[in-house]
Amino acid sequence: MQVKRFFAADMRQAMKLVRDELGADAAIIGNRRIAGGVELTAALDYKLSALAPRVPNMELEDELRKTQSRIVTAQAELSLRSDGESDKATNRQLFAGLPLTAAEPLIEPTLAEPRRPAPAPVAATGVDPRAFDSMRFELNSLRELMEVQLGSLAWNQLQGSRPAQANLWRRLQRIGLSGPLSRDLLALITDIEEPRQAWRMLLAHLARMIATPEVEPLEEGGVIAMVGPAGMGKTTTLAKLAARYVLKYGAQNIALVSMDSYRIGAQEQLKTLGRILNVSVTHVDPGQSLVQALEPLLRKRVVLIDTAGLQASDPALRMQLESLAGRGIKSKNYLVLATTSQKQVLTAAYHSYKRCGLAGCILTKLDETASLGEVLSLAISHELPVAYLTDGPRIPDDLHLPRRHQLVSRAVSVQMQEEPSEEAMADMFADLYHSPTKRVG
Repeated sequence: MQVKRFFAADMRQAMKLVRDELGADAAIIGNRRIAGGVELTAALDYKLSALAPRVPNMELEDELRKTQSRIVTAQAELSLRSDGESDKATNRQLFAGLPLTAAEPLIEPTLAEPRRPAPAPVAATGVDPRAFDSMRFELNSLRELMEVQLGSLAWNQLQGSRPAQANLWRRLQRIGLSGPLSRDLLALITDIEEPRQAWRMLLAHLARMIATPEVEPLEEGGVIAMVGPAGMGKTTTLAKLAARYVLKYGAQNIALVSMDSYRIGAQEQLKTLGRILNVSVTHVDPGQSLVQALEPLLRKRVVLIDTAGLQASDPALRMQLESLAGRGIKSKNYLVLATTSQKQVLTAAYHSYKRCGLAGCILTKLDETASLGEVLSLAISHELPVAYLTDGPRIPDDLHLPRRHQLVSRAVSVQMQEEPSEEAMADMFADLYHSPTKRVG
């Protein structure tokens, strides 16, 4: 029997190390939390003796009996209460695992009885909070182990029972689409048996899921802001939009605004663009009112705002987003996403900038990307209309209006050349167990 220990940041990575090192037949015989991650102990050719006696944990069983008794007592007390509002608040705290403290006493429905404060959390439960933390870690570890095993089992069963659908799963993963989106697409073509027709219908459904604005943002006019992390191409995209408008309508009814006073040379870039296009440029310093800065520009038909790409933890980002979300601005904020970014970066960008209210997204650097599935999955899952595409440095030639079927065709043309590995497919199926719908086959 071969026994080995593995260290990783989380259970998913640790399980991958076990599979890569010992194979799929390895058995997990121990796990524990350590500084910086988890430790797994795995064995190859491990056989559990059926005659091994079970040693009872008397201390744990005693705690379980006490806990069960407290639950029964609490349920009996709850059943005697008829006040609906009191029941709702009490149940919410009970099932959310929140202690009932003196700040939120139990309220009897009768007015005659005074309020009775609940005992302190430790006295009510009698269990050390550290024990709850340890138990929570063990449960999370078991859940992750089960997800990995269930994902691998589901994928193997699908390959054996429905090889045609398994092949479609692989093709969607080559494009880079997320697991939940792939599952939803495949659910739409369950009655199609012919593989080529099924693939064409999948792509057609994918194209229909991509939202685009009914009216081009520049044609609609108003205040348009480019938001997003640094390096996504906000300033270059703004330059392309400004040049596109000037070439079509002239420079009289457009103005540029810069809120980026953090990046070296950002304001000079916009000043140079303004001189070339003969367009006015206004700079808004941190702390300055954006409403006041925009007031002289209200007569302009289009105002383009370039924002600073700040870290999510930066307090200046919160102030910037609050300014754009102000009622007096009525700004249409577009999240600029580089298609070369990783899925985690794209997801973090959306959650950081959604607070200002997003009208849609602009996809950049299509000429450099190796996959479009990740950004399309984000746009579809969060219902972000794709307003513009950019695929090169030329201003404004490399700015395009999106065509949904062309975008899907481009996603297929830049897909991965090699098939996704069995481990990658199993991990993707494991991720599906986080979503509400558990059917993955």
